Amino acid sequence: MVLESLEDPVSAEKHPKHMFWFGLIYTSIAIIISLWVFREESSLVMIFLTVIAMSPLMYKTIKYEEQKDMIDYSERLLLKEHSRALSFFMYFFFGATISYALWYALLPIQTTQALFSSQISTILNINGGATGFSVQAFEIFSKIFFNNIRVLVFCLIFSFLYGVGAVFILTWNASVIGAAIGNFIRSNIAAVSSVVGAGSIFGYFKVISLGIIRYAIHGIPEILAYFVAGLAGGIISVAAIKHDFRTKNFEKIVLDSSDLIIISVVLVFFAALLEVFVTPIFF
Repeated sequence: MVLESLEDPVSAEKHPKHMFWFGLIYTSIAIIISLWVFREESSLVMIFLTVIAMSPLMYKTIKYEEQKDMIDYSERLLLKEHSRALSFFMYFFFGATISYALWYALLPIQTTQALFSSQISTILNINGGATGFSVQAFEIFSKIFFNNIRVLVFCLIFSFLYGVGAVFILTWNASVIGAAIGNFIRSNIAAVSSVVGAGSIFGYFKVISLGIIRYAIHGIPEILAYFVAGLAGGIISVAAIKHDFRTKNFEKIVLDSSDLIIISVVLVFFAALLEVFVTPIFF
């Protein structure tokens, strides 16, 4: 009752940057508890504990956003209102991702392998990126785009069926990206230490920054797309629970949700372009 009561939708939308720290706190507490009590299953338990802490705020926010559809807003103003919720969701995701990355980079290797076993397995199954405008690059683009569309559909369906189901998928993605960043930091810090010595603060800062930027280039629009889809599914879910489909407002709700879904697909397409044709240029 403590963690889920720390924030409410109105306050979170007014101060979205505060959610970055909630992302750090929720995930860190989940990691400590999962290692302490469920060490062998900690890679998934830490996800569930984070989801449990975040679910009440997510549900209240979806209800709050659905209520905005009942107000006589223009569609442009309504999307602007939704952007406030998406903003603090993104800050929460950033905080969670940074938390996972730091825990991965700082914990002993044996503990890291236990804590991120499922995430490491997922990363190993991901194909490497393309390095140019070739036929192979476009094939990889298609594979990445349709895979991300599949995740987007999962977010939409999970959010519709479970209300806050999208939180699980998004928290899982944060842990996978965090593990990838953490592995990049751990590997390159070892290389920096061997070349310039252990005392190079600038070298460490550079490695950490590069690790974050490497995945942020395409990760920000991709994760934003999942949040948008999750919000769309959640709004329809709340409307159905409240039986709003029996009212004239349901048409407006469907239109609003359709716009959100279209925006999420466009963001996924843009993210796939960045991942295949832009990120490899720098990394």
